[in-house]
Amino acid sequence: MTEQPSANTEGIVGLDEPKKMTREDWRKKKELEEQRKLGNAPAEVDEEGKDINPHIPQYISSVPWYIDPSKRPTLKHQRPQTENETQYSTIGEWYKRGVQEQSSVTIKYRKGACENCGAMTHKKKDCLERPRKVGAKYTGTGIAPDEHTQVQLDLDYDGKRDRWNGYDPEEHQRIVEEYAKVDLAKRTLKAQKLQDELASGKLDASEREHDSEDEDEDKYADDIDMPGQNFDSKRRITVRNLRIREDTAKYLRNLDPNSAYYDPKTRAMRENPYSNTGMNPDEVGYAGDNFARYSGDTITMAQTQLFAWEAYERGSEVHLQADPTKLELLHKSFKVKKEDFKEKQRDGILEKYGGEEHLDAPPRELLLAQTEDYVEYSRHGAVLKGLEKAVARSKYEEDVLINNHTCIWGSYWKDGFWGYKCCHSMVKQSYCTGEVGVGISNSDCVPFEEGLVEEQKEEEPKSLLEMHLDKMKEKKKKKKSKKNKKHHSDSESDDEEKKKEKLKKALEAEDKRVKHIESIMQIDERKRPYNSLLEVKAPTEEEMEAFRMKRCRPDDPMASFLGQ
Repeated sequence: MTEQPSANTEGIVGLDEPKKMTREDWRKKKELEEQRKLGNAPAEVDEEGKDINPHIPQYISSVPWYIDPSKRPTLKHQRPQTENETQYSTIGEWYKRGVQEQSSVTIKYRKGACENCGAMTHKKKDCLERPRKVGAKYTGTGIAPDEHTQVQLDLDYDGKRDRWNGYDPEEHQRIVEEYAKVDLAKRTLKAQKLQDELASGKLDASEREHDSEDEDEDKYADDIDMPGQNFDSKRRITVRNLRIREDTAKYLRNLDPNSAYYDPKTRAMRENPYSNTGMNPDEVGYAGDNFARYSGDTITMAQTQLFAWEAYERGSEVHLQADPTKLELLHKSFKVKKEDFKEKQRDGILEKYGGEEHLDAPPRELLLAQTEDYVEYSRHGAVLKGLEKAVARSKYEEDVLINNHTCIWGSYWKDGFWGYKCCHSMVKQSYCTGEVGVGISNSDCVPFEEGLVEEQKEEEPKSLLEMHLDKMKEKKKKKKSKKNKKHHSDSESDDEEKKKEKLKKALEAEDKRVKHIESIMQIDERKRPYNSLLEVKAPTEEEMEAFRMKRCRPDDPMASFLGQ
């Protein structure tokens, strides 16, 4: 009785649970896992000899104990199973074309064949030949050859969408061979023609070499439509779309993060990447996009375009693309007239005021033969380093001399007043009097305004009658002023009452308007009356005041108590 269970369970995997690991074994296992994750220990190998990624969790790589406790960790169950994979047609398989190659031609109708053409591979209803008046079944002549038995293709996702699926490369090879034969025939005819011309003496050997060079140029011109270029046959213009991979990328010219900015979207680097290195822009291979943008006739083109816009605003019908010749002539004549006008204006000023000898003086650098001012210019004349003019030290103009003064206002101080040092004048914007004014200000003469002061006359004593008349006049004036004040106060009070009445009426009208609006807003908008015939007037001051008083402001803290 005790041997039966062992006999029944022989050859079956035991379902005993795995033994519990000791603490030391568990610690060693964890340390080994950490070392494998860090790359210090070799990775675990599955049953097929492939490494197992140490970062894969244990519940994915290990086989459950109730299936096979003796099996090693594996990832075979995670890979595609060959027995479950769908077998698709290969890339070379396609439907067969044409008819079968038969050793002998069929001359007799066969039973079960097509009644129309006599082929065995289809029936009469599937026949693609022209329906015969009398079919091959009855005539026994004109038996068509059998077609291929087509294979059933099971294509995958990419195979169904392959535009070249079923294409025979030998067809393209035939086209290449045809073009090669045509090219060979052309070369033979040209060589024969050159031999005939040389034999007749019409062509020299040097001209023959020149023709061969032209032939090579034509040959290379045929290959102009290459990847990365766009060739327009109508305009004969080649445009580069992509960067040649052999060229150094712009962002690799200077790896300094503070150098020129590179825009990855437009692939543009406007500034010179070598600007901080001290290299000359003319010596480097690439000096930024602006270097090419401001070279040649680019600046002239921009000035011409600006002149065209300004001329169009003033009424001249010119356009840079539509009438380039007309615009160029107009721009030239404008520049000539502008220079003539400036020259006439300059000559008129010199003729009127003089000073031409100061304009012809050599510059300070030539007079002193040296200068300590360091100035660096760009190729367009703009100052890059250093200063040509002194920096303005304030927002006001400095060293501006007016009215023939040789010193500025504020260069002289006396008795708490500012003035001009050249003439000691204390009046601003005055005309300079030079040494004469200095002499007058230093002298003890009386000023002009003080000398014109009239002497005050002594008042004569009044009689009693005159004093009495003056008092009566003053009393009358006081009475009149009191009456005017009383009348004015009465009129002001009347005006205030009228304003209050108008404001009261305006408030009542505003209440009516608000109620009317609320009643209209409750009606359906399709049934609301039209207000197009109402008379529109500008609101009065009282109506505006009533609107302001009745208006409900949402930010008012007491707005919720207004309706109570």
